[in-house]
Amino acid sequence: MEFTSIQALLDAYKSGETTPDAYLRQQWKQAKADVNHCWISNISEAQLDGYIKALKNSNPELKPLYGVPFAIKDNIDLLGLPTTAACKEFAYSPSRSAFVVQALIEAGAVPLGKTNLDQFATGLNGTRSPYGACQNSIDPTYISGGSSAGSAVSVALKQVLFSLGTDTAGSGRVPAAFNRLVGMKASIGRISCRGLVPACRTLDCITVFAHSVEDIEHVLPVAGQYDPSDCYARDFSDSDSKVTYSFDKPRIGVPRDTQLEFFGNNNYRRRYSASKAQCEALGAELVDVDFSPFLDAAKLLYHGPWVAERYAGIKAFFDEHEADCDPAIQAIIGGARGLTAVDAFNAQYELQALKKRCDAILNSVDAILIPTAGSIYTIEEMQADPIQLNTNLGFYTNFMNLLDYAAIAVPADDESENMPFGITLFSDKGTEPKLLEMAKAYTGKSRIEVGERIPESMVIAVCGAHMAGLPLNHQLVSRQATFLEKRRSAARYQLFALAGEEPKRPGMVRTKEGGNRIELELWEMPMARFGDFLAGIPSPLGLGKVELDDGTWVTGFICEEAGATGGRDISHFGSWRVFLTSKSYS
Repeated sequence: MEFTSIQALLDAYKSGETTPDAYLRQQWKQAKADVNHCWISNISEAQLDGYIKALKNSNPELKPLYGVPFAIKDNIDLLGLPTTAACKEFAYSPSRSAFVVQALIEAGAVPLGKTNLDQFATGLNGTRSPYGACQNSIDPTYISGGSSAGSAVSVALKQVLFSLGTDTAGSGRVPAAFNRLVGMKASIGRISCRGLVPACRTLDCITVFAHSVEDIEHVLPVAGQYDPSDCYARDFSDSDSKVTYSFDKPRIGVPRDTQLEFFGNNNYRRRYSASKAQCEALGAELVDVDFSPFLDAAKLLYHGPWVAERYAGIKAFFDEHEADCDPAIQAIIGGARGLTAVDAFNAQYELQALKKRCDAILNSVDAILIPTAGSIYTIEEMQADPIQLNTNLGFYTNFMNLLDYAAIAVPADDESENMPFGITLFSDKGTEPKLLEMAKAYTGKSRIEVGERIPESMVIAVCGAHMAGLPLNHQLVSRQATFLEKRRSAARYQLFALAGEEPKRPGMVRTKEGGNRIELELWEMPMARFGDFLAGIPSPLGLGKVELDDGTWVTGFICEEAGATGGRDISHFGSWRVFLTSKSYS
């Protein structure tokens, strides 16, 4: 008897169509008979008996995952089985299950064992394991995607209904794309990492693979329980409660065509274009965004000092057993020994500057849509060029945790004649409810009408008297607004010196063609102070959307065209500050 939906299985239990005893034994036998190198270890029959007995002595109505089989990536602890991180010499027997594993078991889910991975969760391809290269579920000559290889393939082969993976650089998304699954990489700290062998402890996420967005919605509330004993855990319950269904036409950002990379895979390029068209057909407005700062951030993960954090996580073992590790792991982690604390701080400064730019872009849209991976490779191709091809796989994924975003990977289409291709929707941390709704609309081909988390703050572009050091700047500072950066508008604006009382103000008007780049300042203001600030803005000025010189849009001061009539066109100065210090002003 086969099920691909958690709810369908629960309904079958309730109707008597099957029982936990019969179904779990069937799935356990399938897992034991696996030939795709999914599993490193499985629970014993005696352990399975124990889980079934516990279910018989419990109330199904109180256990939302009653009798649902799942798999656990073998860098996450399960009491009763060794944790290997795909390195036999590293293996240990945990004294307890990881917090998330225990939460799932208490909700009625039954773990069938521990799954294969790229050693120490370092890789995106699934071939870096002494337990065998995990084979793709559709075509075993292709890679499964990693590092959460076995976790994804065990779900795709219907041995379990969901699984736990991890994601530091994309390991919860790439395997989903290559096996036609949904992969949820929630915000850092949403799912407790207590009981996880760390890759990069500050970036690690435990993830969920399933056949549908609805199944992710079934599992995530259980898996995402707040763990006060995990020092990196974060409680998102307040943000989850602030979801309002307030807009009908979401703005979805897409990278400019010149910033996309498919590594010669024109099939994937075509299917990404089709996925964008599908989003438009479902009611979304697509907005081209500058993807370059995201790509610059991605380079820091493996070409910056964060590889030193991978070394820190297993330093004592690695220094004694480096030769026992996979050659690719030796090259990556061993290369971190020469990095210094100065390197780490300099990279943090660079990342913070990039994050300011990326956040501004992300805040101008409701989510960004990207390919999950630009291409897929055979196992033979990957093993012939393991470093470069693995780097290619991380092109669209490596920045996500560095920038503290949430993401969901879904199948882009159901083209059965081709290898799977997936897309990812991502947004800011704490926006999982919004992403789940968008993903559900996309996969169900229903109109996208989703809720957006109420932001805690808003970025405002100012061009005149509100700029730092000028007469009205106090209206920002007194409302706890903070300066972000200097920018310029797109070359589509005219600047007018408006007539009226002191202090003098400019008005910025968008033109239909031509125009100038106007100097701006970006300030971030708490939403709680935004209402009274808006109420104090006099006509003909107001707040609207202002286009920046990189093509992104932010909220900023604009002027009614009629209100600028009679004002002096000072566009050629390009800046209110420059005009104020000119002889023309005096």
